[in-house]
Amino acid sequence: MSNLDELLNLSLEDKHIIAEYIWIGGSGTDLRSKARTLPGPVSDPKQLPKWNYDGSSTGQAPGEDSEVILYPQAIFKDPFRRGHNILVICDAYTPQGVPIPTNKRAAAAKVFAQKEVAEEETWYGLEQEYTLLQKDVKWPVGWPVGGFPGPQGPYYCGTGADKAWGRDIVNAHYKACLYAGIQISGINGEVMPGQWEFQVGPALGISAADQLWAARYILERITEIAGVVLSLDPKPIEGDWNGAGCHTNYSTKSMREEGGFEVIKKAIEKLGLRHKEHIASYGEGNERRLTGRHETADMNTFSWGVANRGASIRVGRDTEREGKGYFEDRRPASNMDPYIVTSMIAYTTILWKP
Repeated sequence: MSNLDELLNLSLEDKHIIAEYIWIGGSGTDLRSKARTLPGPVSDPKQLPKWNYDGSSTGQAPGEDSEVILYPQAIFKDPFRRGHNILVICDAYTPQGVPIPTNKRAAAAKVFAQKEVAEEETWYGLEQEYTLLQKDVKWPVGWPVGGFPGPQGPYYCGTGADKAWGRDIVNAHYKACLYAGIQISGINGEVMPGQWEFQVGPALGISAADQLWAARYILERITEIAGVVLSLDPKPIEGDWNGAGCHTNYSTKSMREEGGFEVIKKAIEKLGLRHKEHIASYGEGNERRLTGRHETADMNTFSWGVANRGASIRVGRDTEREGKGYFEDRRPASNMDPYIVTSMIAYTTILWKP
């Protein structure tokens, strides 16, 4: 009698592969997936068949017309099944080919396909903060149930059993993303204990958003295995505790060339003129985080500065010194949709004419 591990690790000898189709659910933040068998290895999403699902069960279609169609858009190696098995990031359409309301990728793809945007070769570095919660009580891992640890200070990039809680999950996720082919560039413990961060990028255009969603899916699967709950709430614990964001680092080809700092300053000026529109699209519950405290700018005011983590936009010392480089938009919440945020920044800084 085989045990479960033996069966899970059975080799299919490339006679078949399993493709896990992944899409965003009705809340705009939940991830759904289901698997299908394919006759052999696939390396291009265009080779994959479209598929359908019951949108009435995900809050994305009425029961009397529930069929929603998945369009494969990006492929990653599957770190769970391994071999030639794959994870497939999809977006969702009606049977008539119209993007459903929660499909934000389709609109983003149109922005990135614009000639002016494509020529600028937009790079993104996405800093995804998240909190690990105890499953039964929805309280951060390592925290006493119903109580609090010592105040913030020793936890950021901290080491030790009394400072860093959940590191095995974080390291497993790091390696799984590297295996999958995601451009994950680093991890670190955050200011609030039980909170961590990983970074995706620099990545080009819409691929940065595809990769962040794939990394979120992998993290959800790993926390599922570990019996821990993943939270992307921008302020999971009220009081004198840091919130969680998804700081978005951004540059264009013009910003990376000589004289780029002047291009950066003009882009920041345009972002300031559309501050309210950006804030409205940067994540649910962000008003609980962007208070002007805990390394944030107040959401009602726009500001920028060099090396200032209390500003809406931070420019690094290296960028100022070299006269070219990138800037960081610190406003997006941890639960932001990267398709919306990346395309909106590109639209405002490149396409929008004040």
